[in-house]
Amino acid sequence: MNKMNGKTRRRSRILRIGIAAEAAGIGILLLFSANMQTGEERETFSDSVSIGEGELGVLLPEGQLEGELSSGLLLYGETAEAGRDYITWVDFNVTADAMRCALQYDLDTYGSENHVDWIVLLAYAGCRGGGSFNTKSLSYIRDLAERMKNSETTVEKLSNELSYFDYYYEAYSAVLSGYVGEYEIERQQEDGSTVTERVYGVKVFSPIAKGFGYSDYDDFGASRSYGYRRPHLGHDMLGVIGTPIVAVESGYVEAIGWNRYGGWRIGIRSFDGRRYYYYAHLRQNYPYAEGLTEGSVVTAGDVIGYMGHTGYSTTENTNNIEVVHLHWGLQLIFDESQKDGNNEIWVDCYNLSNFLYSYRSAVEKVGDTREWIRSVPMSDPAVQEYLAE
Repeated sequence: MNKMNGKTRRRSRILRIGIAAEAAGIGILLLFSANMQTGEERETFSDSVSIGEGELGVLLPEGQLEGELSSGLLLYGETAEAGRDYITWVDFNVTADAMRCALQYDLDTYGSENHVDWIVLLAYAGCRGGGSFNTKSLSYIRDLAERMKNSETTVEKLSNELSYFDYYYEAYSAVLSGYVGEYEIERQQEDGSTVTERVYGVKVFSPIAKGFGYSDYDDFGASRSYGYRRPHLGHDMLGVIGTPIVAVESGYVEAIGWNRYGGWRIGIRSFDGRRYYYYAHLRQNYPYAEGLTEGSVVTAGDVIGYMGHTGYSTTENTNNIEVVHLHWGLQLIFDESQKDGNNEIWVDCYNLSNFLYSYRSAVEKVGDTREWIRSVPMSDPAVQEYLAE
């Protein structure tokens, strides 16, 4: 497949519509109004291969000054509770290099007097770049990290000095807040014995298990036409049938079963409710890990299913997708009204996939079965807290 600029074409189209819509005072949401649906059809759409209706993001006109945002962007909406605002617009353009750079400062300073939060660094870089990330972004990250390590600035000062810092911090936290923290994992010793160690670091995984190859490209926003024309609001990772698919983050199974767009699919919600992970086109006849049902609690890195090419059919267990691949998507939820409907926020997972490539869960086959399980046990405190509630 052509590693093409479907995303670029889509953004240009959105930008042209957005500018006109801004003048009319109705915002960028007009882009998806043609696709509005209700009832059962709406539910199907939100679980489709395109995964939703309203990927919303900060798109900056060419020539806009560094760090600025258009005053017409609808960044916040209001709930029924007077005065309580929630984010309605996120464009996650953070590069894998920026995430790695910020993460290293976080890891290096953990436990010190001036621990530097990687999301703070990324929010600052996003604020300075107006939502765009480039070579300058790494300089922004390094500069702020050194200043924070030397007690020259604080999060409170950044919030007061930069108009959009709070927005970027909340938006990027919604994407990344479950990615770094303390957890326990088994380590094998030289004598063959194992010990359980408590460590601080990345506790999420690539959706493709370790040892299994795949190919991908940035296909977010590319056109899809089955059922009706719509943008692709997820990320496709191409591989072979039966490749073990693992949970990116710990959470609980919110949706499982057949969908005519996504085929056999799984939806997993993070414990804080902010992230909904969608895994689609799973294997015919044997799509899921044994025992997985709605409500099941999974730990990041657990095998949840197997790659296939089911979908594009109202008949269950049908292979109508031409290319074997995993479609995974990430929906952000700041208010429950955004879960299904016109206000959904789906982010581009291409850079996240690149970042997660370094964190892949090792798996092993279970005897002569088709089942795979993780090789290295891990205990996530978030799981224990959720189960204890």
